[in-house]
Amino acid sequence: MCVQHLRCVFFAQHLCNSFETGGIPARFGPVKKPKSKKTSAPAVPSLMEGYDAGGFYCELTGAPDKPAQFAAPVKKLLDALDMRELRRRAKEAERELYNSGITFTVYTKKDVIDRVLPFDIIPRVISKRDWTKVDKGVRQRVATINHFLHDIYHDRKCISDGVVPASLVDENDNFRDVMKGVDLPYNTYAHICGVDLVRDGQGDFRVLEDNARTPSGVSYVIENRHLMQRAFPDLMRNIGIRHVSNYGQMLHEKLAEVGPPNVRDPQVVVLTPGVYNSAFFEHVFLSREMGVPLVEGRDLVVIDDKVFMQTVKGLEPVHVIYRRIDDDFLDPETFNPESALGVPGIMRSYIKGNVTLANAVGTGVADDKAVYAYMPRLIEYYLGEKPALANVDTHICGEPEGLEYTLDNLENLVLKPVGGSGGYGVIIGPRASKRALAIARKAIKADPDNFISQPMIDLSVSPTLMPRGVEPRHVDLRPFAVTGKDTWVLPGGLTRVALKKGSLVVNSSQGGGSKDTWVLE
Repeated sequence: MCVQHLRCVFFAQHLCNSFETGGIPARFGPVKKPKSKKTSAPAVPSLMEGYDAGGFYCELTGAPDKPAQFAAPVKKLLDALDMRELRRRAKEAERELYNSGITFTVYTKKDVIDRVLPFDIIPRVISKRDWTKVDKGVRQRVATINHFLHDIYHDRKCISDGVVPASLVDENDNFRDVMKGVDLPYNTYAHICGVDLVRDGQGDFRVLEDNARTPSGVSYVIENRHLMQRAFPDLMRNIGIRHVSNYGQMLHEKLAEVGPPNVRDPQVVVLTPGVYNSAFFEHVFLSREMGVPLVEGRDLVVIDDKVFMQTVKGLEPVHVIYRRIDDDFLDPETFNPESALGVPGIMRSYIKGNVTLANAVGTGVADDKAVYAYMPRLIEYYLGEKPALANVDTHICGEPEGLEYTLDNLENLVLKPVGGSGGYGVIIGPRASKRALAIARKAIKADPDNFISQPMIDLSVSPTLMPRGVEPRHVDLRPFAVTGKDTWVLPGGLTRVALKKGSLVVNSSQGGGSKDTWVLE
């Protein structure tokens, strides 16, 4: 057992005790309506009474001309629930999340705040047919990302064949010269990938962006499901829902597949920056789900170009590292010499094939929002297939046509920095002030390569329990794919919900919450 694993064992045990799915705590139990009394009482409105999607495509009810018949059994169960009892249980569920340590950290200029990711008890429902398309599209993108990354660090055929411009790669801040010519098991670079999807006004899924560095949020997918099973079993009764609890097993299986050659039972570890990282809860969760040690950089050492972890029994070899540390902090010998988070010499071991890093160093190139714009043509180039999931139309400000169109139509577009995340730096033109648009226009002209723009999408909505009742709120979806020899996609993924009325920004750092995502059998 490694030193960091010992430090976290109490925390992890607490999580396990809190989220065992074998029983339902007495305080949760089935949702029941109050017993009728002899004296008359005012009628309690059903959960969905008066719900209006506001003209947007709704994940539960569909569109007026295209009702979501597949979700009818779920809607029927929701209609039968008692609002007051449901609110009480929702409040208890949120308290359970906090008591179990399921928080994320928000960094502000003044404070560092631990918050519970708000959880909405009304699930997001996806039909089997829709999921089949999503599953295919995600696999397609992950395969293309891995082809693209191998290509740019080896033969660069996509550049010589004119599929993408050389500047897209060579001027990318995430391109790592040290990875040129490095061969990886099965040419897998993005072992864990998150693909952000939205559903437009016609009910069609579209890809919003790819996350190929360290996509986060899968812990909420699993814990949300556990919470629903414990707190709201009536909602799930007699409905076939695909399981998500085997994610840890599949993740470990795929990571073990890409271990160094001739290692029969590779030792996998999760590398965390430490307890002060915003996603530390998830790091503990991942190590627990896979049954592997959680380590910090100080727990690892490189000897003769091989990686070992310090344990109470002495040094033990490490073969696969699921790292939650950015490239720049991974190895002070290769990258930032002042980093105290990484492991000196780990890149030497990695390049020689003695250890596997997931995700691979340099995968951030595929995370770039400008590269995203080229994904449809890259899918056809590498796979010879049409994209199963369409991109949102994207204008690259680094190209003359894209720059001109963006400047001419900024008030109607969504502007994004190419390397941004968490919703920071996004300007929604139709809702921005004249001053904000003027500042954005100046920033675009000063550094056009740093921006892309996209049209406003009428994001789908999902019924959400709010103080005044059930109201529509905009949602997105992040399916998670894990890749070793091949790719497996977790059924459903993370549904994020914009809790502010009318808001299109679903990120937790911007006030968003999450829902359980049900893929129907």
